[in-house]
Amino acid sequence: MRALDWLLDLLYPPKCVICRRLLARGEQDICPDCFESLPNFEGEKPRVGGAEGLSVTLFYEGAVRESFLRFKFSGRDFYADVYGNWMAGRIRDELGRGFDGVCWVPVSKKRRKSRGYDQSELLAKRVAKELSLPTCAALQKHAERNPQSQLKDAALRQANASGAFSVRPDADVSGKTLLLIDDIVTTGATLSECCRMLRQAGAKHIYCAAFASPRKEKER
Repeated sequence: MRALDWLLDLLYPPKCVICRRLLARGEQDICPDCFESLPNFEGEKPRVGGAEGLSVTLFYEGAVRESFLRFKFSGRDFYADVYGNWMAGRIRDELGRGFDGVCWVPVSKKRRKSRGYDQSELLAKRVAKELSLPTCAALQKHAERNPQSQLKDAALRQANASGAFSVRPDADVSGKTLLLIDDIVTTGATLSECCRMLRQAGAKHIYCAAFASPRKEKER
């Protein structure tokens, strides 16, 4: 296995997930400069209706935003392991433990097919692994909607998310305490709609976590 790892490193030198520079021996996933400058999320969080807590790991800006766009649109699905590890650490600190399972905000079947994967599902599975929890594909997304990122107004985002999700018929969430994962949270409209559906299906407690959130104007 060590020989294989050495060969893979030779053919595909490991790069920093943020700035993409080659990592030196002993460095893993992220270079020291990027690690020191990570924009850890601080301040007021978006409001998520129906959730009892929200954890956000980083501000969605600069090199973090560029890194995430590579993850989402350019096939860097392996970034999920790094992002998920960071998220799990923040979740432990802010939300604690005691979850029955981890679910996620899904993309539509059409978008998953075109992209090759669901980025929030990958994050959720890594978080679940780090927290030693089972995953549950509790939600499904219906007809394709306009991307939330294209809608700047909170009311438009809420209307766009309304009715977009439902709980899968084979998902048993009744009486459970769930950790709901999303990639980016802006106004909280999508997470709120997902929480609403999970509550209607009988979920007892819902906590949410997102990889990143944009910095508000007053925080700039």
